[in-house]
Amino acid sequence: MQDTVQPNAKHLYEVTAADLPLSCPMPGMSLWNSHPKVYLPIEATGEAKCPYCGASYVLVDRDSGRSAS
Repeated sequence: MQDTVQPNAKHLYEVTAADLPLSCPMPGMSLWNSHPKVYLPIEATGEAKCPYCGASYVLVDRDSGRSAS
């Protein structure tokens, strides 16, 4: 049995570069009781908020290995 995370269970999620491109709900969250998938632009500011559920996302390793070209 695969463990899934309840979607929209928290209001603040810390994500890493490995989670990009960022979507809400994220992969690994159960989808049957959630909103449609939406991609969130987090790369520029390091923060994003889902327009459907209000979940906030923070990119915790924003400067590790990424260049601002």
